[in-house]
Amino acid sequence: MKEISIPIPDITENETADVKVNVKGRKLKYKFRVVSFPWEEDSELPEVSDPLSKSLTRIYRLKERIESYDKDWELIQIYKPSKSADHIHILYRKKNHYI
Repeated sequence: MKEISIPIPDITENETADVKVNVKGRKLKYKFRVVSFPWEEDSELPEVSDPLSKSLTRIYRLKERIESYDKDWELIQIYKPSKSADHIHILYRKKNHYI
């Protein structure tokens, strides 16, 4: 088993949750961060009205934001936004988490 699920309290944007784990005497420390990105197409792009173009534009912009995010943090999960959401939430974990 390489993964376990640990419920943590709600954390707001750019707050960090620290999780400490002992495995066979080895101490591990994880830092998690939830980041919120706008979930809409850029107003500088031409008007897009069809659903496919709108979705592709959103995905492209999200991809750009993820690629340009702080390289000290690794992407763990992208949360599914609701249909009416104007932001999308992403969970990151700090790299080099060993104590």
